[in-house]
Amino acid sequence: MEREEIHRPSCPRKSSREPWRSVLKVRPSTEDLGVLYGLYKQTTEGDVITERPGMLDFVGKKKWDAWKSRKGLSKEEATKGYIKAVEDFKVKYGI
Repeated sequence: MEREEIHRPSCPRKSSREPWRSVLKVRPSTEDLGVLYGLYKQTTEGDVITERPGMLDFVGKKKWDAWKSRKGLSKEEATKGYIKAVEDFKVKYGI
């Protein structure tokens, strides 16, 4: 009895941990991702009101700092900044 082959599409696998892979050719730098994160949080939640994460939460502190750096931006300004950053990333990292 022969085994039937399963056809799998040849598209790249999208990882939930690496969503950038579905659009960009190269992973953005940590600094650039921080810019995007800060603008996203400012757009969706406004100014940061939480305490800065603890000493050993390195990733949390980077994210918090990126968000805090956007304090005072209006939702519209943050949205425009986010869109511009994405467009710049397309050029910088390729699509």
